[in-house]
Amino acid sequence: MTAQFDPITGRYLRLSLNGRSHRLYVEEAGQGVPLLCLHTAGADGRQYRDLMLDEAVTSRFRVIAFDMPWHGKSSPPEGWQSEEYRLSTQGYVGMILDVCAALDLDRPVVLGCSIGGRIVLQLAADHPDRFRGLIGAQGAAWQDAWYDTDWLHRPDVHGGEVCAALISGLIAPGGPEADRYETLWHYMQGGPGVFKGDLWFYRVDGDLRDTITRIDTTRCPLWLMAGEYDFSCRPEDMQATADAIPGCNAVRMERLGHFPMSENYGQFARSLIPILDQIEGSAPAAQGAVAERN
Repeated sequence: MTAQFDPITGRYLRLSLNGRSHRLYVEEAGQGVPLLCLHTAGADGRQYRDLMLDEAVTSRFRVIAFDMPWHGKSSPPEGWQSEEYRLSTQGYVGMILDVCAALDLDRPVVLGCSIGGRIVLQLAADHPDRFRGLIGAQGAAWQDAWYDTDWLHRPDVHGGEVCAALISGLIAPGGPEADRYETLWHYMQGGPGVFKGDLWFYRVDGDLRDTITRIDTTRCPLWLMAGEYDFSCRPEDMQATADAIPGCNAVRMERLGHFPMSENYGQFARSLIPILDQIEGSAPAAQGAVAERN
């Protein structure tokens, strides 16, 4: 095997988030329309590795993924040892807007999965004019919890292994085995209590059933997607949310579960790229030249 670098650039971004100093790890690849990617609860931006290596996307889009504070290569803020980590709706939205501003992103597309798939609904309701398009994978306004988060942070169990065990059944059968286990490995590496803290948004603070009544898709197009094997955000959960939002596009994905971009990217691309084609086609000419798709 000949040694080579992937065409992905990783850097640390120093900025203030919700009034606190942070050092976020950010990766990006490609050029063109900015595409900001939000990882799932308890994981990090590595989930979008295959998307960043897809020239059918990076020839037209500047793909950006950042590790949220406490995740991946983004450390917690100073003083973290004296607090319990909890992701809130307000804090999550503020983080996304602050990152967009720090990177000077002009009306980016946002692609989020799981918690990221739900928060795009809040972005659509409150900040539609800031975005060119919003895509929520495994996104719905609400699902009743089927899990006990107390198991995710206990002194008598291995936190990483129990986190991976919890989500292992959410990966569809039949995908690449290496990608399945890499997805699980991301969860095994999570910091103590981080997955539990993310799920506070997902199961407590992030009930968006009333919020979605304010979404106007004429101001920003919205797509929701769900893998047929996901029992956490079931296709019917996604469809019910889409049906409640006039103009929302709903996509049911075959042979995929809760982590489509990392568990089987090739299958995910079959649904994602047509959406990106539509968004690129509506981009104003003033955005400048974008490389043609091969």
